[in-house]
Amino acid sequence: MRTLKRKLNILKKRSIKKRINNFFEWISGAELVELKSCNASEDPVRPELDVVFRRSYGRKIFGVKYKKEICAIMCFGFTDEVPKTVKELDLMTRDAYLKSAQRDQNIGQIAIAYTIWSKKKGGGKLIVKEIFKMIKKSNHLTRLITLSPLTEMARNFHLKNGAVELQVNKETQNFEYKI
Repeated sequence: MRTLKRKLNILKKRSIKKRINNFFEWISGAELVELKSCNASEDPVRPELDVVFRRSYGRKIFGVKYKKEICAIMCFGFTDEVPKTVKELDLMTRDAYLKSAQRDQNIGQIAIAYTIWSKKKGGGKLIVKEIFKMIKKSNHLTRLITLSPLTEMARNFHLKNGAVELQVNKETQNFEYKI
């Protein structure tokens, strides 16, 4: 009986070690990529926003890619102000885009992350870290702010990942990751 328990414990430990190694393998092998498209229906936050919206007026889609698979997605709009609604985000990104075209310079100084989702465990946290690094390296972005739904899940996710609550709005909440 003891030998059987010992063998089961050894197998359990190996299984846990293998899962941990697989997790760290995918995390260390992942890369941040800009996407031309995404399946908006997979987005649990804002599935109503189509790819045209996500790619218009200086808006971008980024993904964390591992072995040809997209494991997490984050969509951004670039503005010069902090929006409180998706409608304001739309107007502010258009405004920043048009101003930048007139001045022949980069679009907006604030990166507004308005949706994020993960297809693989750890993907959400990883894409936040990778986006943070990218923004830190940019020569024109000064802030990383979210336009998050009013959910406890969104609140906990951003606070746990180092953001501070900026404001709570009627329909959304904004968190800021300090650059």
